[in-house]
Amino acid sequence: MVPASWFVEGRRKAINRTMTGLVYSAFGLALIPLVSLVWTVFTLGLARFDGQFFGSSMRNVVGDGGGALHAVIGTLEITLIAALISIPIGLLTSVYLVEYGRGRFSNWVTTMVDVMTGIPSIVAGLFAFAMFSLFFGPGVRMGFAGAVALSVLMIPVVVRSCEEMLRLVPNELREASLALGVPKWLTILRVVIPTAIGGLVTGIMIAIARVIGETAPLLIVAGFTQSMNYNPFSERMMTLPVFVYNSYSSQGTDAQAYIDRAWAGALTLIVIVMVLNLGARIVSRVFRPAGNH
Repeated sequence: MVPASWFVEGRRKAINRTMTGLVYSAFGLALIPLVSLVWTVFTLGLARFDGQFFGSSMRNVVGDGGGALHAVIGTLEITLIAALISIPIGLLTSVYLVEYGRGRFSNWVTTMVDVMTGIPSIVAGLFAFAMFSLFFGPGVRMGFAGAVALSVLMIPVVVRSCEEMLRLVPNELREASLALGVPKWLTILRVVIPTAIGGLVTGIMIAIARVIGETAPLLIVAGFTQSMNYNPFSERMMTLPVFVYNSYSSQGTDAQAYIDRAWAGALTLIVIVMVLNLGARIVSRVFRPAGNH
């Protein structure tokens, strides 16, 4: 095929057409598992994606019925606390590395961030469990401990994504602000961060999506329960990933009911991530500098 096209349109156009076809083919192959996953979760999850699922917990439910309200509340609370811990630390660390970081200490921070990026989630859970066991004794289970475990996984992702976005801000903007006598900290606050706000929000949303589906650390430090718990500083707290795992692995007398709840929980997680990404796009558009519209 390629040699024949060389005679018709020339060697360069033939190679370009061939490579374009390969790229589109690779893109189509990459879409197949993604579309299959989304379609499977949506079709199987809609069976229990109803008002009862979002309006009740699993307390005293052994068969059909029940819901995941306790898991949804736990997921939102734990993820929010993890974000409140991780975003300031990660953003300030990235600002330091880009704007102030020089010398050995900066290299050490970069190395530690790279190491933390590859930490298995189970290790983060064990770290949080060991730390909270020192203060509350062995066997501690609470939502806040799960948030700390997730923040250990979230911080390096925030640092890396925000660092890359801050490096994309042209140095001319910084130099122009400094030439006008604006202090460096105010230049970062009023020039650098607003210019990169779209990428920063996107990076933070990616970090949240990275941890919202974690199961292993929450199994260790947050545990699981069938009842409502609104207090992340007391007792066990259920989350959606653990709810899905528990529903699938511990099926009761009506196995299909547990499987349906597991698929509905997975669909809820996907919807939450989609809403977060949509919100990130809206926020990035609203706060984008006027010159970039």
